[in-house]
Amino acid sequence: MAAKKEEKGPSMIETFQEFKETKNIDRTTLVSVLEESFRNVIAKMFGSDENFDVIVNPDKGDFEIYRNRIVVADGEVQDENKEISLTDAQKIEPDYEIGEEVSEEVNFSKFGRRAILNLRQTLASKILELEHDSLYNKYKDKVGTVVSGEVYQMWKREVLLIDDEGNELHLPKSEQIPGDTYHKGETVRAIVLRVDNENNNPRIILSRTSPVFLERLLEAEVPEINDGLITIRRVARMPGERAKVAVESYDERIDPVGACVGVKGSRVHGIVRELCNENIDVINYSNNVQLFIQRALSPAKVSSITLDVENHKAEVYLQPEEVSLAIGRGGMNIKLASMLTEFTIDVYRVVNENEADEDIYLDEFSDEIDQWVIDAVKNIGLDTAKAVINAPREMLIEKADLEEETVDHMLAVLRSEFE
Repeated sequence: MAAKKEEKGPSMIETFQEFKETKNIDRTTLVSVLEESFRNVIAKMFGSDENFDVIVNPDKGDFEIYRNRIVVADGEVQDENKEISLTDAQKIEPDYEIGEEVSEEVNFSKFGRRAILNLRQTLASKILELEHDSLYNKYKDKVGTVVSGEVYQMWKREVLLIDDEGNELHLPKSEQIPGDTYHKGETVRAIVLRVDNENNNPRIILSRTSPVFLERLLEAEVPEINDGLITIRRVARMPGERAKVAVESYDERIDPVGACVGVKGSRVHGIVRELCNENIDVINYSNNVQLFIQRALSPAKVSSITLDVENHKAEVYLQPEEVSLAIGRGGMNIKLASMLTEFTIDVYRVVNENEADEDIYLDEFSDEIDQWVIDAVKNIGLDTAKAVINAPREMLIEKADLEEETVDHMLAVLRSEFE
């Protein structure tokens, strides 16, 4: 019997100690949870906890439970939990009388192992729920901010990071920069993209590909942005490859582009390294859409622009030697310019009047080019041979949805007509 009591005692103390220093939960909330857990167990055992006083002291790591019962005449006890016979009351204190309240300390460990196990499960469940709420609220407020985590585990579809408090942070493959490499134990920076909370189980999702990540890195490196002297108006990224950032200053004495880039690129150098050598173009923002598109297409020099503001489309005309600069390697420059300006940009070569006079309608080539190919090109607004020759090859492939071989064959046929 003694062995059993000995076993129950320590398990009760361990139960309390296990939860009294729980992370992320303030003292008042912890006291409330502990008291509620004790009351839940008491209610299950006695049918009610109304007549119990539960005093929890997490600082000392102890607790007290008192049961309050009314003294009734012998033989008239109807509810043993709330009433006590006069004889039993006088065993506790000889001068008790009928109608008085007896307050008696309850030794919880004497309730048995089932009660202690019940308490542990109730506490664990409530503490876990509170920790989840605390974690969710903590990171919900951090969405869009940069956080650091230590690489804990790497899988094919995601990397698991651990923050300073041991919380799990998830960096999915889709949010990793293509050139990123990870090693267990190294520190990685990313922004909090979102916090999923399915079934009150927070899952913190990070991103290194979001434009906001680049924005936050610039804010950290450029004091003028942090001080509000320079504003980042737009950011467009092709992660790990190239990015365009539009900045603006309301102080004429400050050159926003120069301030962001720094002397010999000193301010963006660290960011470029952080983003796997992602090239960063910084341009001046403008409310003038034509001027903004012109700047966004740099280093190409634009001859003229025709805007369709309602449909957010722009036709940009350039000298033949500028077209490849405007499009960029793999169409990267024009894609980023479109993302930055939020306009669909189509690039055309400038054709002089003499060349235009010699133009031929596409339908004239139906014996050498399939009619469905001609129709596909006409559907994107190109009706003549010169218009097709002067349009960027990449645009013909993408907009007309044609195979590269088909486009190259068509261009060869059309060019041979003018040679």
